[in-house]
Amino acid sequence: MPEPGTPRRSPQGIPYDELQHIVNADGEHLFCRYWEPDVPARALVYVAHGAGEHSGAYNDVAQRLTPHALLLFAHDHVGHGQSEGERLTVKDFQIFIRDSLQHIDIMRQRHPSLPVFILGHSMGGAISILTACERPQEFAGVVLIAPMVQMNPESATPFKVFLAKMLNHMMPNLSLGSIQSKWVSRDPKQVEAYDSDELNYHGGMRVSFGMQLMEAANRIQRNIPDITWPFLLLHGDADKLCDIRGSQLMHSQAKSSDKTLKIYEGAYHALHHDLPDTAEATMKELTSWILERLTSSAPATQSESVKQ
Repeated sequence: MPEPGTPRRSPQGIPYDELQHIVNADGEHLFCRYWEPDVPARALVYVAHGAGEHSGAYNDVAQRLTPHALLLFAHDHVGHGQSEGERLTVKDFQIFIRDSLQHIDIMRQRHPSLPVFILGHSMGGAISILTACERPQEFAGVVLIAPMVQMNPESATPFKVFLAKMLNHMMPNLSLGSIQSKWVSRDPKQVEAYDSDELNYHGGMRVSFGMQLMEAANRIQRNIPDITWPFLLLHGDADKLCDIRGSQLMHSQAKSSDKTLKIYEGAYHALHHDLPDTAEATMKELTSWILERLTSSAPATQSESVKQ
């Protein structure tokens, strides 16, 4: 912690007084981004980024949505990007949800008449689901790009789960290995951009963080049967980072009358940064889905999974 009176600085050494930020309930500074349309906004879209990345990765998504009078906002989660906190470490996954609701409430107060959507990718998808579950009546819709809904059954066998719990007690800081960037996208340029981005975390994931992800997935699966809010699920069937079976489970078991699952054949994890055709199809799909729920009375539509 800095000396009393010393300006708080981001992990990159920039004083937070010079950065857009909020301060969470633990007194940690979270770097924020806002993408405002040139005309009065019709809706707010909160963006939750994934594990190890940061909010800047969604600039291209924002550029597609702001021309439609949508105001996007995001922050780097604790331990990510330009926010405070030990890298890729959180004592309780609920902190991510709490901070998300805090930021959403701030924006609601500034724009009290606007509907709010949530857009989340990967771990940010898990954050989005649990955030919407805490206030199921407050969101106009949730867009999930390759969300973390369940752990891969092959990597979360009963024995491996038991072993992870033992290690979490004995060696919580033990590294489980880093996120494999080659599985983020089929586009080599996007993988190179991911690897060269200094705001991304390229180190190993600790056992303790892995346990938080596992507990979050368990919470989501307990909540799925009670989900009634509108959602769009987008997932690549070659995703090796977040199991597509989680999205299929959510689509089949949620009570929502307005729910859609789109499957992209051969696509990897970050659909919005995958090969150009897939990225473009993803952008069009999420844009049209949000706009349809703004221009209509959100008709109840239950779509079967559709392969692209």
